[in-house]
Amino acid sequence: MTVRDVREVLGARVLAGEEYMDREVRSACGSDMMSDVLAFSKDHSVLLTGLCNPQVIRTAEMLDIVCIVFVRGKKPDESMLEMARERGLVVLATGHRMFSSCGILYQAGLNSGAI
Repeated sequence: MTVRDVREVLGARVLAGEEYMDREVRSACGSDMMSDVLAFSKDHSVLLTGLCNPQVIRTAEMLDIVCIVFVRGKKPDESMLEMARERGLVVLATGHRMFSSCGILYQAGLNSGAI
C-alpha cells in the first residue's frame, strides 16, 4: 500500500508532503500517546492520531514513519506542518474517528505487524 492509497481509502486531505504520496506503507499505528507509538511502531508505517502538538512530528521522525494522519477532523497548525515539510513527512487529515480509520485501513489490507 502507498500513502496515496491511505489517502484514498480514508478520504483524507493532504496537508503537507504531496510529493511523497508514492511512498510505501507497511503497517499502521493508531494512538494519542506517543510513548505507545515509540514502543510499538515500525518503520514505513502510518501514524494515526488526534494529538496535535510538535511531539507527534518529532516522534514520527525518530521512527521513520512516512505518514501522519490526523483523525477526528483535527488539523495541525502551520508550524507543525512546516516541521513535517522540513522532515519529508506526509501529513493527512480525515474526519473519521481513530477506530474507524484503523478499521478502514485494516480492511484495505494494511495491518499493524506483529509486536
